[in-house]
Amino acid sequence: MDFYELNINVFRMINDLGKQYAYLNPSAIFIAEYMVFFFALAVIVIWFTRNEQSRMMVVCGMIAFVIAEMMGKMAGQLHSNNQPFAELTHVNKLIEKAVDNSFPSDHTILFFSFCVSFWLFKRGWWMLWIMLAFLVGISRIWVGVHFPADVLAGAVLSTISSLAVYHVVPKISLIHKLLGSYEKYEQMILSPLTKSKERKAKDL
Repeated sequence: MDFYELNINVFRMINDLGKQYAYLNPSAIFIAEYMVFFFALAVIVIWFTRNEQSRMMVVCGMIAFVIAEMMGKMAGQLHSNNQPFAELTHVNKLIEKAVDNSFPSDHTILFFSFCVSFWLFKRGWWMLWIMLAFLVGISRIWVGVHFPADVLAGAVLSTISSLAVYHVVPKISLIHKLLGSYEKYEQMILSPLTKSKERKAKDL
């Protein structure tokens, strides 16, 4: 069995689960289509904890994502394939998606870039973020919009990017200076709001 056949067979195995266990389809659709919005909200919450390490972690995730996405675009120039529902028959397609080059998976790149970065900084139970990234990757296959190779390539590129960024970016003094400058401006903006709340609390 060559890689092409293996890719299709693994896709069929995962995608057909949606036919066998249809009650799980709403969860797969939610993870594949809408989890990105909740993830964005989680990143914003982490950022506004105003913890230096957490902010560096978010910055590294963003940089890792940009680098991995660029590598993904280059990989897409070397190899391309349409979504499974456009290339195969009897695909259990659960969400709408335009037909284009699905290699590698952008969703997988996004989640793995941030989730691997989060784990590298925090370790411990933050491994749950990587589990979330895997769930997103599997869900994209489940709903019929990506082949396993699309997801695997996205995960590998993002992991390499996240590891490189983690070992390099926190050591760059310019990044720390930019974060420091941002925090000063943020404090200038938030300070009047904080004082206003304190005055109202005293009045009560």
